[in-house]
Amino acid sequence: MAFELRQNLKLSQQLIMTPQLQQAIKLLQLSRLELVDTINQEMEENPLLEETSPDEGNEEEIHPEIEDDVQSIEREETKAVERADELTGEGDGKADFDWDNYLEDSGRVGVSYERKDAEAPAWDNIITESESLTEHLMWQMKLSPFTEEEMRIGAQIVGNLDQNGYLCATIPEIAVLENVSEEFIEAVLKKVQEFDPAGVGARNLQECLLIQARMLGVKNPIVEVIIKDHLKDLELKNYIHIARKLKVPLREVEIAVLLISNMDPRPGSMYSEEKVQPIIPDVYVIKSSDEYKIILNDDGLPRLRISNFYREIMAGLGAHGDHGAEESGKKYIRDKVQSATWLIKSIQQRQKTIYRVAESIVKFQRDFFDRGINFLKPLVLRDVADDIEMHESTISRVVTNKYMHTPRGIFEMKYFFGSSIQRTSGENIASKSVKEEIKQLISKEDPKKPYSDCEIVDLLKQKGIDIARRTVAKYREMTGILPSSKRKKYF
Repeated sequence: MAFELRQNLKLSQQLIMTPQLQQAIKLLQLSRLELVDTINQEMEENPLLEETSPDEGNEEEIHPEIEDDVQSIEREETKAVERADELTGEGDGKADFDWDNYLEDSGRVGVSYERKDAEAPAWDNIITESESLTEHLMWQMKLSPFTEEEMRIGAQIVGNLDQNGYLCATIPEIAVLENVSEEFIEAVLKKVQEFDPAGVGARNLQECLLIQARMLGVKNPIVEVIIKDHLKDLELKNYIHIARKLKVPLREVEIAVLLISNMDPRPGSMYSEEKVQPIIPDVYVIKSSDEYKIILNDDGLPRLRISNFYREIMAGLGAHGDHGAEESGKKYIRDKVQSATWLIKSIQQRQKTIYRVAESIVKFQRDFFDRGINFLKPLVLRDVADDIEMHESTISRVVTNKYMHTPRGIFEMKYFFGSSIQRTSGENIASKSVKEEIKQLISKEDPKKPYSDCEIVDLLKQKGIDIARRTVAKYREMTGILPSSKRKKYF
């Protein structure tokens, strides 16, 4: 068999993911906190990127050699934009951004935050740290008459409690670990279970409730029997079955259940170390007269500019005799200027794209902003993508981990997207509006005779919403509403 080399011409189209395009896509899907972390990391790695304060002047100029490099970089970026316009968003939106003037005037992206009240207390005087469950229990243990060995075992028990106050490790495991008898571990555990909060150190829900009943001094014997033998019926609210089993009047069972319902099944949760992270909206929607204005939240984003420090470096390189070192230094500066320019452009493009998506959402969901959640319209990513002439994947990245502050409250941007439910008459309704209808129906039901899923189906049909019973059950579970058997209240 003979082999030979041939040259053939082939014409094909392909999408080239330039470094700038990859960076723009990455920044677009970041949340606000992740974006700030990314900017700070870039500022640490790039010496030509610096943060400027609002009161600094803008009198710096770009070195001619660096300016030529930046312009050549921009020409390459323009070609990449033409190949993938929907991802970068160049050429549409509000007024185009003049990047030449941005670099010459040392423009900035974002607004820095500073405390203007000089009389306000220092942050270290107002920020406090809550006490953890472990600290609270160890404090009580030090005040108790524990021996040194009991303190050691007690610390091991406390260290094996979960965030709800339940003991995760078994008695044999602790005994092997500490090389002591299981009876000694049990004795120390009994002492720990007398600590505050009541029920801490229990190994299961049954033991937790029994400890609380004992510490509350409950003298009703039915309470202890129900906790020991009828927890399943208690969960299902099958009080009649409990009364028959115990051969007592139903009223006595109801009184015992009322006492049990006031106990805490998760005694350690009040000392949970989980901290609530406040939501910082990316977009503000403010109503002015009859129109809604969209304002991007730039508060907290560092103001970026390209530092003029490279001019001193360039001057030093020009005076240096080593031609190789001079070229190497210039190449380093060109790379860093290129990286800084791409980052600033990507941040600006991210903000512009978020603005356009928010503007489109407000246009489609105008009835929601005017009249409430019952008027939320069905909306899919393609609707917004067609409206602003971008790709669906771009819209998906924009609405992920982004929040919008509206006159109706703070919502994740993807909240406004949802499937539609066919009405028997009139326009389709959004699935979230159906969930809200279900919540309103259940909130107005008789607690002694709650609606079943089939009854909810009939009530929704009266409002022109025709859905199956399994759909009602699915929506009810998604909103965290219990079935009718568990919603029923006897007292």
